[in-house]
Amino acid sequence: MGAGKSTIGKYLAQQLHMEFYDSDHEIERRTGADISWVFDVEGEEGFRQREEKVINELSELQGIVLATGGGAVISKESRNRLSARGIVVYLETTVDKQLNRVQKDKRRPLLQTEEPPRQVLERLAEERNELYLEIADYVVRTDEQSAKLVANQIVELIGL
Repeated sequence: MGAGKSTIGKYLAQQLHMEFYDSDHEIERRTGADISWVFDVEGEEGFRQREEKVINELSELQGIVLATGGGAVISKESRNRLSARGIVVYLETTVDKQLNRVQKDKRRPLLQTEEPPRQVLERLAEERNELYLEIADYVVRTDEQSAKLVANQIVELIGL
């Protein structure tokens, strides 16, 4: 959350002349509602089921750039599909930078709790970082670079 997946993904897709997909936006398109509504009505479990299905379908496409939601790695099936079907880049960022980027964003359902945002982000990092690293072909820090520079760095890393 707040690592720049969607923004960097769009720049990367432009540079590679590929189509860009965002799994969260695809879920919103298919449901006709925003992610917060899906969380409210179906809970996180219902959302994750939708996410797993969308990632399965999108990861079957060739020649695309796909930005997933930060929790996509929770699903072993999604991790396996992402890893087997494409190049996975983990956009790593600090909790401080995440807080700076998402503190005013009311569309982040995991932050709409009684738990302070810093604690939520620290807990999510503890739960997910190992899963990201498990499938990452490349790890790129996004803290001190613009989205365009990160996209350039990824192009160089993957050699396309």
